Amino acid sequence: MANIKSAIKRIQVSERNRLRNKSYKSAVKTLTKRYLEALDAYADDQNSTTLAAAQSALSTAFSQIDKAVKRGVYHRNAGARRKARLSKALKAVEAQQAVAS
Repeated sequence: MANIKSAIKRIQVSERNRLRNKSYKSAVKTLTKRYLEALDAYADDQNSTTLAAAQSALSTAFSQIDKAVKRGVYHRNAGARRKARLSKALKAVEAQQAVAS
């Protein structure tokens, strides 16, 4: 345990930041999973309601990723990479639908 007052304060700050970062990362992971589940539902039953649900989940995930980048939880390139991968998954499902039609 630190003895110096400034070191004690730095420990408190780093713990606070760690918990904040953990919260944002957890939220991003949860929303990503919800989006992928909605995308699977759209792949199984391709209609306008499942597409709207997938797009809504994508929008929510994008928003949370952007907030995490803004707070410094993720580097901006890491946030962009995550968003690109989510978009790529939707495009792949839409491409399969176009081929099947």
